[in-house]
Amino acid sequence: MVVLQLQQPNYGISRRPSLQRRRRQGALRTVCLQTQALPSRTQRIMESISVSGEVGGAGGAYSYNALKRLDQLWTSICSAQTVYQEPQKVVSSIPGLFKHSALGDKAVETFDVLICGGTLGIFIATALSSKGLQVGIVERNILKGREQEWNISRKELLELVEAGILVEDDIEQVTVAKFNPNRCGFEGKGEIWIEDILNLGVSPAKLIEIVKRRFKSLGGVIFEGYSVSNICIYEDAAVLQLAEGNILSTCLLIDAMGNFSPVVKQIRGGRKPDGVCLVVGSCARGFTNNSTSDVIYSSSSVKKVGESEVQYFWEAFPTGSGPMDRTTYMFTYVDPQPKCPKLEDLLEDYWDMMPEYQGVSFKDLQILRVVFGIFPTYRDSPLPAAFDRFGDASGIQSPVSFGGFGSLTRHLERLSTGIYEAITGNFLDSYSLSLLNPYMPNLSASWLFQRAMSAKQLSNVSPDFISELLYVNFRSMQRLGDPVLRPFLQDVIQFGPLVKTLGLVMLSKPQILPSIFKQVGVPVLLDWSGHFVMLGYYTFLSTFIDPAIRPLINAFPAKMKYKGKRYLEAWKYGAGLDYKQ
Repeated sequence: MVVLQLQQPNYGISRRPSLQRRRRQGALRTVCLQTQALPSRTQRIMESISVSGEVGGAGGAYSYNALKRLDQLWTSICSAQTVYQEPQKVVSSIPGLFKHSALGDKAVETFDVLICGGTLGIFIATALSSKGLQVGIVERNILKGREQEWNISRKELLELVEAGILVEDDIEQVTVAKFNPNRCGFEGKGEIWIEDILNLGVSPAKLIEIVKRRFKSLGGVIFEGYSVSNICIYEDAAVLQLAEGNILSTCLLIDAMGNFSPVVKQIRGGRKPDGVCLVVGSCARGFTNNSTSDVIYSSSSVKKVGESEVQYFWEAFPTGSGPMDRTTYMFTYVDPQPKCPKLEDLLEDYWDMMPEYQGVSFKDLQILRVVFGIFPTYRDSPLPAAFDRFGDASGIQSPVSFGGFGSLTRHLERLSTGIYEAITGNFLDSYSLSLLNPYMPNLSASWLFQRAMSAKQLSNVSPDFISELLYVNFRSMQRLGDPVLRPFLQDVIQFGPLVKTLGLVMLSKPQILPSIFKQVGVPVLLDWSGHFVMLGYYTFLSTFIDPAIRPLINAFPAKMKYKGKRYLEAWKYGAGLDYKQ
């Protein structure tokens, strides 16, 4: 509130009669003006939507207050030099046995595995329960899926069936939208169409409810509405103390709380991310042409937002809530710096640009909900286990994706089998657990693609360079066929297809190479070259050495057998050779 006292000025001229009159009346004219900034279009839209059923996990909150809270967190990340928040010490290693400690007789329940975070944790929990383990989940909210659909391919859903989490009939029940073909478009340059990539809309609410029922039927226990207070790692157990006073003990504790887990924050020392994917979007009603999807669509050139430059990308999918309902996402990759745009800034651009992108009039649309999120990435992911009896599940996500569900389905069978063998064999030291989250060169190689898709100030390249680079790469992959294009579209990098694509790009458009060096930078390219070499090495190991070693592994001693299997898996998954067409 600004208060201004507006008094009639004198300017040296006698106005005695009127001054006396004012004094006699006892009134000094004072005017109070209240000024308040007008609400943004984003605020007006979001506050006009009825919001209910917000849940945990990425994209589970839809309110304007939730947007402001996330923007505050994002601002704190951007403003930090190296550490954006001093981490709270959540996990402590304590020498000795839990059963001899002061808490030894206070544990209310004991488990083989406890999982913190249930939105994606419920899947690994159910896979482990189906193998006969006693599993518990701690979730600070009610464990349920969000309204906004997950987009995935049928192949990835079938991996849930293979892991014993779903049966095939469940796939039809949770699939609320199907659409083909799927577009990869590049504004002003061209487009590529492909079938059956991210062409299903899955209801998280239905999916998690089915998996939740199955988990409970297998003897699983869910602590809903409980928060983690602290974790103590003893020689014989991991002990979880909840804010509500419960004490739970387990052989193995798994952190599935996501990128902003307090445990991950502690392990990383609160270090700010190396890169971030910012995502905004909406689900709206009023799209008459609504039978196809966009897997990726790039705007023609870099755009100025405040004092930053960003390159916008888009995704669009029909949704199952109605024939004219469609979800559109706008996202960008940025380095977390003080002048980075906020999510609300991006949404203001989104309202302006989305109608033109989709060929509709904004006034013809009814906004059903607004979605937003920030997805941090680190060059050194995945994290090795920092403690005995403790594992982190957040490091398997690709640096260029903004959803963890597809990454989880791909690794689910590998992780559940490895965790089961670690528990039954009592291989719960930090080194043995790190073998479950190993270095994967194809995941590390993806970092270059995020760098190439991030707009850089003063990079001395054309504003349309990023869109041109993507178009050249996608056109090359299309010419090389489905074995090259399809894995890439599902975040799987393989050595052979990558070599072919890079070779064809250099032959077909060699003049683009100097701009790549300017855009990405020599240090990043040198770092990437190491991962590229390792990608080829892992491909060689998995293709030629694995068949020679695998028949011998069962004759190894138990711990050597466990380690051998994990190395073979690291080679296979690290080379992307687990991918099935």
